[in-house]
Amino acid sequence: MATTLNINGKDVVAQSPPETPLLWVLRDELGMTGTKYGCGVAQCGACTVHLNGQPMRSCQAPIGSLAGVKIATIESLGGAHPLQASWVKLDVPQCGYCQSGQLMSAAALLAKTPKPTDADIDLAMRGNICRCGTYQRIRAAIKDAAGVAA
Repeated sequence: MATTLNINGKDVVAQSPPETPLLWVLRDELGMTGTKYGCGVAQCGACTVHLNGQPMRSCQAPIGSLAGVKIATIESLGGAHPLQASWVKLDVPQCGYCQSGQLMSAAALLAKTPKPTDADIDLAMRGNICRCGTYQRIRAAIKDAAGVAA
């Protein structure tokens, strides 16, 4: 059964069954490997994408429920987003595995709250686990991208 999905502003047709999680359609069917598999139970945040502008875990979003939803992946940031520049400038990643999910959560935060406080950042990023523990650098990079003093 085919499902039409709007991903990064383009309609694509997925051939996977409707109960297939978006994560697997992105990675395995569409070859969009920027979104990472972490835990498979929506606890780590590595698979975060935006659904209608809201950060969501793609490992638990069946494609059959996504008709008419605008999906944005890490590829939508295009490598030129201010967050990505700040991530590089402040050496945020260590292993880098969680970074696409971290960036997508941070991008949703800045879209909603352009000048976030520490509390705003902590709340928005609480569901993203960094196994390397770079949380302070993540917070600093978000503030840098937002033009907020660290």
